[in-house]
Amino acid sequence: MKIPAFFALTTLTAAVALTAFTTLNPARLPAATAVVAAAPAVDHSRYDRLLKKHVTDKGLVNYKGFKADEQEFNQYLALLSKNPPAANWSKNEQMVYWINAYNAYTIKTVLNHYPLKSIKEIGSSIQIPFVNTPWADKFFSIGGQKMSLDNIEHGTLRKKYNEPRIHFALVCAALSCPPLRIEAYTAARLDAQLDDQGRAFLNNPAKNNISSGKAQLSKYFDWYKGDWTSNGQSVAKWVNRYSKTTITEQTPVSFLDYNWQLNEQ
Repeated sequence: MKIPAFFALTTLTAAVALTAFTTLNPARLPAATAVVAAAPAVDHSRYDRLLKKHVTDKGLVNYKGFKADEQEFNQYLALLSKNPPAANWSKNEQMVYWINAYNAYTIKTVLNHYPLKSIKEIGSSIQIPFVNTPWADKFFSIGGQKMSLDNIEHGTLRKKYNEPRIHFALVCAALSCPPLRIEAYTAARLDAQLDDQGRAFLNNPAKNNISSGKAQLSKYFDWYKGDWTSNGQSVAKWVNRYSKTTITEQTPVSFLDYNWQLNEQ
């Protein structure tokens, strides 16, 4: 049915007026907009159940099990995709969202190409950082925006939150990565979970081999040195925060070769 010109013009005028009103008066947004702004934080319980079911206490992943439960896993990913962090979420709620999202979408990219021996088998045989690696592939959407794992780690978590401990939590599906937890990260327990990850990572000789005379550390401490040395910190201070064996600023430090073999059971 054709709308009379008068009513079309009236509707357009009202829409323009409403746009101008809400732009100039953000405190007086319509009720529907206010509801969106006050969206509750995402419930990660479905992901938590899958981790408990398919991850060992050493952080090894049963990818075949995730594949069998892919329908439920995809429901969780859809929840993430449709519910990006809102301004009213606490810092911990936002960080938990992005950490869980990074780890979950890493599992998803493995499942998309499974079976494989290493995540580095995905994509071009010659990989250029931030260009054509599995981490640069924008294969998922958050709030309607195409994103990559690099967008989450470097463009969001490292850029916005100034929290080096995220490197103990983000798992790139390789054996040299920190262990994947058998639970989802939660806002209430985030600080304790990150500290626990730090202890598990620093005291695992396969990932960091530390003695009083020398320290063979994960390449994480080389790759992200700027994160570890910001705010008056140092690599040695971070090591001593979690390692049972302490070092000094003068302790010789080298970096272990990174094992990119898939973190599979």
